[in-house]
Amino acid sequence: MKILLTGGAGYIGSHVLLAILKKKYDVIVIDDLSTGNINLLPKNTNLIQCNINDHEKISQILQNRNFDLVMHFAGFIKVEESVQNPKKYFQNNTDNAIKFFETCNKFNLNNIIFSSTAAAYGNPTNNNSITEDEYLKPLNPYGESKMKTEKYLLNNKDKFNSIILRYFNVAGADPQLRSGLISDKATHLIKILSEVAVGKREKISIYGKDYKTKDGTAIRDYIHVSDLADIHLKAASYLLENKKSNIFNCGYGKGYSVLDVINTANKLFDNIIKFDYEKRRPGDAEKLVSNVSKLSRTIKWKPKFNDLNLIIQTAVEWEKKIYEKSL
Repeated sequence: MKILLTGGAGYIGSHVLLAILKKKYDVIVIDDLSTGNINLLPKNTNLIQCNINDHEKISQILQNRNFDLVMHFAGFIKVEESVQNPKKYFQNNTDNAIKFFETCNKFNLNNIIFSSTAAAYGNPTNNNSITEDEYLKPLNPYGESKMKTEKYLLNNKDKFNSIILRYFNVAGADPQLRSGLISDKATHLIKILSEVAVGKREKISIYGKDYKTKDGTAIRDYIHVSDLADIHLKAASYLLENKKSNIFNCGYGKGYSVLDVINTANKLFDNIIKFDYEKRRPGDAEKLVSNVSKLSRTIKWKPKFNDLNLIIQTAVEWEKKIYEKSL
């Protein structure tokens, strides 16, 4: 399998890269390193540093090589930032992605795995778990920017075979600590919690305690990043075998509140996680839990790391590693 991987120096992209290399597939990484980190790339990675909107350079890459499919991760992902700067998100996550796909199409690269998000669902009508046919009503520009790109792919099935993967909350780190989340201004709960655990920050802020949930805090479905990487490889095989577009939720189908996550971490780390409450953030949904039966049924995927303790432990171990290096 010959794969073009955009955003391969990012958190999720780098874990997928590790899974690709383990399978000994051919892969070329495109990343402009604006949010990616070159230290997450294994030695001898074939990296081409450029933005996906660089039509000339992308054309050159595609002209010289014959890829089976593209995995597209290059995108901005911070909900709060998207609320403050929506133009940045629509330009990169929607406009640049569409231009990139059009360039791919010109060179007959028509098989696409697209990195999308559960943020596209907004506050779903189904209070238990969300299926892929749930109505999309994003609450923030991040979710909307991804939804628009999804619609482009779905409206152009004559041009593309695509698998749209809607990620729920991705967390944890490679169990061998080869990669993990590096971010100066972290917005992920488990990343911030890890920074508190290693002494990088004093406390964690919980945004909102008046949601209609068991303890008033928002509920999310957390999936270990290495399991998500595995989904991408299975989805790639499915796409190349069937040449058929599809959409899959990526999660475990179990919801944890913010307090659940903090309490779990405090059991693991002797109550060192301090927290306080802040008002709700604009664009945050109350509850997002996946229904993953379609994914399991269609690509025969089974999780290996479905354990909140393990997710938190790997995240904290990774944080410890990068924090000690920076001291």
